[in-house]
Amino acid sequence: MTDIRCTCRTPCNTGATIWLTGLPSAGKTTIARALADRLRAEGHRAEVLDGDEIRRFLSAGLGFSRADRDTNVQRIGLVAEVLARNGVKAVVPVIAPYADSREAVRKRHAMSGTDYMEIHVAAPVEVCRERDVKGLYARQEAGVISGLTGVDDPYEIPDAPDLRVESHTQTVQESADAVYAALAERGLV
Repeated sequence: MTDIRCTCRTPCNTGATIWLTGLPSAGKTTIARALADRLRAEGHRAEVLDGDEIRRFLSAGLGFSRADRDTNVQRIGLVAEVLARNGVKAVVPVIAPYADSREAVRKRHAMSGTDYMEIHVAAPVEVCRERDVKGLYARQEAGVISGLTGVDDPYEIPDAPDLRVESHTQTVQESADAVYAALAERGLV
């Protein structure tokens, strides 16, 4: 069994939600995984609550109407808040296109005294379309799907995120390091 010793300045059982929002293929999940790997290597309890996995299991049956998207975000927000309240760094890469849904999640955290950081993973839609990790942009262009966030469905850019990461101008590691630095600035690592 490997002995992992905490190397951080704060107790490793300090929970927080690190919410990464942005367009499809902006790099949210890739950055989240890199950040979680670093946190775990330092002895933190960290979980990635991937939006796609949540949709398959916790939010199965929901569609992509505004109401269903809001329900999905609130479910993810509840799970993240419970984890964070119990000492886990919940790293949450989800599109979460609507400002009011994200604000409701922030308020839930505030009501329980749980740390929450909103990170806007910013990449222009043109870059996301080029990356097209899941083929969503190609399927939307072909008319196979509609309601693609940032193309034919709105994405409300956060007005005042805790951090904005320009994922198209830096490496994944640089983006993850920027998020880590913001956590350190808040005394969460």
